[in-house]
Amino acid sequence: MSRAERDKWDERYRSGAYEDRTHPTALLDEWLPRLPRGRALDVACGAGRNALFLAAHDYAVDALDISAVGLDRAREDARQSALSVNWLRGDLEEDPDEVLPRNTYDLIVWVRYVNHTLLAHLAARLRPGGHLLCEQHLATSADVVGPRNSAFRFQPEQLLRSASSLHVVHYREGLVVDPDGRTAALAQLIATTAA
Repeated sequence: MSRAERDKWDERYRSGAYEDRTHPTALLDEWLPRLPRGRALDVACGAGRNALFLAAHDYAVDALDISAVGLDRAREDARQSALSVNWLRGDLEEDPDEVLPRNTYDLIVWVRYVNHTLLAHLAARLRPGGHLLCEQHLATSADVVGPRNSAFRFQPEQLLRSASSLHVVHYREGLVVDPDGRTAALAQLIATTAA
């Protein structure tokens, strides 16, 4: 990712973007009782809404994002809530194997950051029996929130095909109304490694 892209994300967070999005992604909230406990990674965490939710539910959380401003906001929210999260800055458009933590995880959360080659790198960081929870923007002609550029959306069943090395326990594509009332076109995947 170019310096201009990093600056763009920093400016978005600096200007207050996503401040009203403090709720976790609905898929994570719904599935939390069925997911393994332990160590979690929140990939492209932004201002940390999912990382903070996981920390509040007793996960040991690493959270990674490119935006220093977004991470600063997340760090402050964690401090105010007395939650512990290991906040990490990195650019996943570079070499993911160098950027991703070398830990293994019981749960990896990857929400609305499209990187078509990232899934294999994340699967390699799952412990036996670990779960990947993934929600990505889906290509659609419907009037929905999210990126307008189709390069930042998955094509139908593309996410499912990319998870072929994992055991898929849930997959859904379609329109979803977010907790803030906005409609999104999403591909949602929960998959696990062999125990």
